[in-house]
Amino acid sequence: MDNIAGKKSSLTWAVHISVVVLVLIWLFPTLGLLVSSFRTGDQISTSGWWAAFSTQERQEPATRLSGEEIERDGMYVIEGDLFANRDAVVSAWGTSARDPSAYAPGEAVDLGDGDTLTFNADGTFTLAGPDSFEGERLPRVFATAASPPEFTLRNYENVLFSDTAGAGVGQSFINTLTVAIPATIIPILVAAFAAYALAWMDFPGRALLVAAVVALLVVPLQLALIPLLQLHNAIGIGKGYIGTWLAHTGFGMPLAIYLLRNYMVGLPRDIIENAKVDGATDFQIFTKIILPLSFPALASFAIFQFLWTWNDLLVALVFLGTDDETLVLTGRLVNLMGSRGGDWEILATSAFVSIAVPLVVFFAMQRFLVRGLLAGSVK
Repeated sequence: MDNIAGKKSSLTWAVHISVVVLVLIWLFPTLGLLVSSFRTGDQISTSGWWAAFSTQERQEPATRLSGEEIERDGMYVIEGDLFANRDAVVSAWGTSARDPSAYAPGEAVDLGDGDTLTFNADGTFTLAGPDSFEGERLPRVFATAASPPEFTLRNYENVLFSDTAGAGVGQSFINTLTVAIPATIIPILVAAFAAYALAWMDFPGRALLVAAVVALLVVPLQLALIPLLQLHNAIGIGKGYIGTWLAHTGFGMPLAIYLLRNYMVGLPRDIIENAKVDGATDFQIFTKIILPLSFPALASFAIFQFLWTWNDLLVALVFLGTDDETLVLTGRLVNLMGSRGGDWEILATSAFVSIAVPLVVFFAMQRFLVRGLLAGSVK
């Protein structure tokens, strides 16, 4: 009964559930990265991103008191604020690691020799004693404090506009755009002409060229990197953006020609023949008919090529090097992992910056993706 016309298959729900599960598997890490990119380093290190919107209570690291000493009513007093840079509410505190929650906020504690310490809920403290504290080692405080949710744009300021300690990725972001945009446009332009010729123009050896294009799809790019770099050095290109664009163009050309040719072959022949009867040349047919009708295939390849060149590391390292002036975003992230492995807010923000542009490109052009990929598969 499941195959009766007008009734949906019993597998429909399974397909829908599978799609939802796959979307959630992809969405949760991305959402977590986005939330973490706006959090402070302290909150990232103490709780997961799913707890970012709730109050966080944690055991603060032991902090030794410090401050300027003043004399008041015959007593030497040191006052300060341990949480001057953030909002926090102390629920318990202590002066020993054995019992870090021994005292309540506001309670005055006798430290011996007439010294007293009062630690308040807002993080302010008062240390008083009959003798001067100069030259003495002040006590440590262990506090349990609750911090409200805290979000900041400082992470993005540091990542995009600062080069302090290698934290900034602004130049690498521009370098990646400089590589990805031309490396996406150039192969599309060249492959579109080649695909039209292989689809609609009759000439000797056309079938062999199509077979060669298909064969080149399985050639790993790693085999050609060093010979190609030697060729660039021999002809005077060397390491630079031109060599990188040509390398990406060469490696992306087989897929582009194969994809566009399959799509163009499926276009109505009557349109092409009518245009030829009206006296249109091949170039006019290509620019005024084929290209507008082939936009879904062009967009499909543009998505793949842009994502590949944007996320590429190997080709960029070979043809651009590791200099800070030419280092791409993926290379910068690798350096950040090594030099700033403890600065989770910097890493999270940098990672989200690196995926933001591909996400925009994908969602802007994804409606053409399926149409372009399925082109030529059904006659």
